[in-house]
Amino acid sequence: MARMKAAQISKPGGNFELVEREIPEPAKNQVRIKVLACGVCHSDAIVKEGIWGVQLPRVPGHEITGLIDAVGSDVKQWKVGQRVGVGWHGGHCFVCDPCRRGKFVLCVNEKITGINVDGGYAEYMLSPAEAVASLPDGLSDADAAPLLCAGITVFNPLRNSGATAGQLVAVQGIGGLGHLGIQYARQMGYRVAAIGRGADKAGLAQKLGAHHYIDSATTDPADALTKMGGAQVILATAPDSKAMSQLIDGLSPDGRMVVVGVSPDPINVLPPQIVLKRRDIQGWPSGSSIDWEDTLNFSALSGVRPMIEKYPLEKVNDAYEQMISGRARFRVVLTMGK
Repeated sequence: MARMKAAQISKPGGNFELVEREIPEPAKNQVRIKVLACGVCHSDAIVKEGIWGVQLPRVPGHEITGLIDAVGSDVKQWKVGQRVGVGWHGGHCFVCDPCRRGKFVLCVNEKITGINVDGGYAEYMLSPAEAVASLPDGLSDADAAPLLCAGITVFNPLRNSGATAGQLVAVQGIGGLGHLGIQYARQMGYRVAAIGRGADKAGLAQKLGAHHYIDSATTDPADALTKMGGAQVILATAPDSKAMSQLIDGLSPDGRMVVVGVSPDPINVLPPQIVLKRRDIQGWPSGSSIDWEDTLNFSALSGVRPMIEKYPLEKVNDAYEQMISGRARFRVVLTMGK
């Protein structure tokens, strides 16, 4: 049997082990992907630390780009040689109530790529056919990979936020999610305010497309947004619930805070803050394969790109440490055979 290299976690808190495995064969409803790039995401810590009941050993990775290498007998929509991507949503059941309503990302039996099943820290991986997206020619494999998680996580809620062109949209945090959120918001035609900490981030915010920069170290960001007329949408990307709580008064009447940065702490809000001005707070998961395609196509069309650092698979432990330490600017991508 032909073999491949893969990076797996065998015990909670352990290092990645570079191992050889047999190249898997696709089941009737699966495709096999020859992985060309895979992003290293903070959510990969779920596998690294052995939480959420993840079964070890496991190969992480849910920001995958590559070529279809083989297809199962029931697969009609994909062909060998196509450039594709796979993200967080690793398949759905089609029969639960959310699935029957077309809300596949809310499937009660959802599989998560690289957590419930082996992911993209490997030279080959398997995916259900419904959890695959086509890649446009205008994106490189390495640039496309982070868009399948970080990209869609900010693109999808922005386009579904209800904001219209010209309205003020604030992006809290200029990191792995926020640096993409600023770009998407600008390309969607919003007036963009970036909220970061420190005057040194002002130049980067402007380069990414922000019209305004708010330094939360020296300015109350809610007051600053209120002076601008209030934000129709605040996209909260940094996992800091205290900072999110302090932004609520910066929303306009009928404004919405969309939370995508996940913190274990509560967001504190007084009922009058949201009742009297009809504000709301909403969470948003990433999306399913058609949403990835929309994200990728919009990125190729508009020029939105992630800022990335590339590592070969053999240096997976260095890549993970660069990501988890917060030193990366801003996304880390593993490349296979390069």
